[in-house]
Amino acid sequence: MRILIVKLSAIGDVVHTLPLLETLKWNFPEAKIDWVVEEDASGIIRGHPLLDRVLVSKRKFWQNRLLRGRERSLIYRQIESFLNELRSFRYDLVLDIQGLFKSGIITGVARGERKLGLAGAREMASVFLSEAPVKVDMDDHAVERYLKMADYLLCKRIAWNGRIPFSEAEALTVKSVMEKNRLGQRPVIAFNPVAKWPTKLWSIEGFAEVAEMIRSEFSCDLVFTGSLSDRPVIEEISRLMARPPVILAGRTDLKGLAFFLSRCSALVTTDTGPMHIAAAMGCPVVALFGPTAPWRTGPYGKGNRIVSAKVACSPCFKRHCRHRTCMKDIKSEKVIECVGQVLKEHGVRAVSMDNKQA
Repeated sequence: MRILIVKLSAIGDVVHTLPLLETLKWNFPEAKIDWVVEEDASGIIRGHPLLDRVLVSKRKFWQNRLLRGRERSLIYRQIESFLNELRSFRYDLVLDIQGLFKSGIITGVARGERKLGLAGAREMASVFLSEAPVKVDMDDHAVERYLKMADYLLCKRIAWNGRIPFSEAEALTVKSVMEKNRLGQRPVIAFNPVAKWPTKLWSIEGFAEVAEMIRSEFSCDLVFTGSLSDRPVIEEISRLMARPPVILAGRTDLKGLAFFLSRCSALVTTDTGPMHIAAAMGCPVVALFGPTAPWRTGPYGKGNRIVSAKVACSPCFKRHCRHRTCMKDIKSEKVIECVGQVLKEHGVRAVSMDNKQA
């Protein structure tokens, strides 16, 4: 049997599909499973031991170059090569877990006996399927919705792991960075303050205040993560703090970040990809939610905390908003309280007043 999973983006969505991959492989142990993913999220699944091939779509890069009229002949050759690789095998099952036009096109182009997708698909993605979409409840968490595909295929549910695999070399690289920054002797609390949607952002003052209070209360090391483009925001937060934190933004790839977060006592974050990576790696998460629905796409698993202002218009799922009340009304005190709860549940105790004064 050959199976093709089509889940292109984003980072969190790809992480949420890993339990489905494990379930499929357990139920069809002899199956060869391939996965089509976009470049930005490909680091999550590259080298995954349950996959035979990872086919990387450079859609954004190709689109950008073609719109600017640059290197068209080269881009066309790259697209042709990608499509040839996609069509080099005939699949028994093609599973469109994305449910968008971009994944529908991939599903349509792929050679497959059965082409399946989930209900709730948008942008006419369902027209590329060979069977009626699998029914799901859109208010279920994404992990549970994706596993409905396994149920439809009569798979037995298993105790999946869902972790992001990393190599020893990738772990050693991050360990070296941690040693250079003297991390690991005390509890490490990570912060990921940036998100792609402007409506998901919290104040830099809030992150600075929470970080300082947590460092004082728990005598821990603070590390800010993110992409290279996030560094200006993180550096602005750092300038508001009495002592600068360690900034790892842009210094790890996705697998390196996964390993690092597995060594952290907690992550304080907006609703973004690293939130899902942390949850998958067993790092307790305190997530700030405003315009999106945590019961659908929050950190999956027990022991995490959601902080929200609970305003009437949330969740609105808007990327732009004039007032952004849902995030602005989140109080630092509530975030600090939730971080404290998570740390104490995982054995990190607050520092006594005597020790602070000493």
